[in-house]
Amino acid sequence: MQNLSLINSVVKEETYSPDILVVSRTFLPKEGGIEEYVYNRCLQNPRRVIMLAAAFSGYENFDKNQLFPVHRWHLPKIPRLFGLGAIIKQILNMFWSFVLATKLYFRYRYSYIEWGHGYDFPSILLLSYILPIKFFIYVHGNDILCPLRNPLLKKLFELTLQRSAGIVCNSSFTQNYLKEKFSFDTSTYIINPIIRTEKFGDRAKNQQYIKKSRLKIREKYNIPEDAIVILSVGRLVKRKGFGLVIDNLHHLLNQGLDVRYIICGRGEMQPQLEQKVSQLQLTEKVDFAGFVADANLAEYYAASDIFAMPTFYDAQSASIEGFGIVYAEAGYFGKPVIASRIGGVEDAVHHEENGLLVNPDSPEEISQALTRLCKDKELREKLGSKGIELANRKTPHSILYS
Repeated sequence: MQNLSLINSVVKEETYSPDILVVSRTFLPKEGGIEEYVYNRCLQNPRRVIMLAAAFSGYENFDKNQLFPVHRWHLPKIPRLFGLGAIIKQILNMFWSFVLATKLYFRYRYSYIEWGHGYDFPSILLLSYILPIKFFIYVHGNDILCPLRNPLLKKLFELTLQRSAGIVCNSSFTQNYLKEKFSFDTSTYIINPIIRTEKFGDRAKNQQYIKKSRLKIREKYNIPEDAIVILSVGRLVKRKGFGLVIDNLHHLLNQGLDVRYIICGRGEMQPQLEQKVSQLQLTEKVDFAGFVADANLAEYYAASDIFAMPTFYDAQSASIEGFGIVYAEAGYFGKPVIASRIGGVEDAVHHEENGLLVNPDSPEEISQALTRLCKDKELREKLGSKGIELANRKTPHSILYS
């Protein structure tokens, strides 16, 4: 049991009894969309929540500053082993989440489990038979693609959905796709990801900060003040559509538009993207910022003029955008968005309201959207203003218990 770590957070001195165990194999301080989603959920009811998650670098300092108890399990470093590494890791995640959820029940006597994603669902299915609890399961998009690959897993997943007290979907697309592919009659709830105010503070409303950040980023990358900065933020994977933006830069430049493209993130596609930039002779127009921590990400949003990420369905990796929290973050900073009419993106980006939706398979649509926003400052401001409004809408998780 040496790889088991139960780290309690600092909580208020008042005595209270948390009754909801939230479980997610991935959680802050690891940065990502699901991590933010689950953390925001915990912050809505810190007195009721116990958090259980896998450990991640820097978790000790993070956990002790929370208003709710956080418990962790540790995973050893696992070599890839021709794909076996991922399977071993999944088995360990299922094992430890099951063992610790059981152990924590006898400590807290909680009444509910909220399973933070569809991954590792056999654990919550088994827990539902041995513990006197009700559970809710969250689904985000890619996590419901996995059970479809195997008939047995699909049946087990359907049983899990059927036994749950409710299913939380991060978007209307996820909800519709779930109902289309699986058989169940459990109630579903759409709770879109929200922007955590604490993540960016008041910087989105601070005009002095906006101006300072705009100047700082443009000086860093030697970008003229009047140039149009297009921004993308995300893991550098194929389906995010960074290459589609790069492909359209020459079209914009040929129209006399002074544009620069900044990509924040790291991932497996970076060498290919850098090669594409070099082949198209765009090295002076595209900047790879690499990984940008949340503490510094606000500067990039503030310095940009347009946020563009035309994602698409990647059949090879069976991966699709379940929502896209970065679209909402861009809107939070008043930036117009160019996104694809695909997956859960339409919950985050409303066509002609806070951005422009395009067909990712249509180079012409992408080109027209980029050209339109680059040329029309008034439209950028109009869409950005609506983006602020939409980014501040929230659906409380308390609807699960009403």
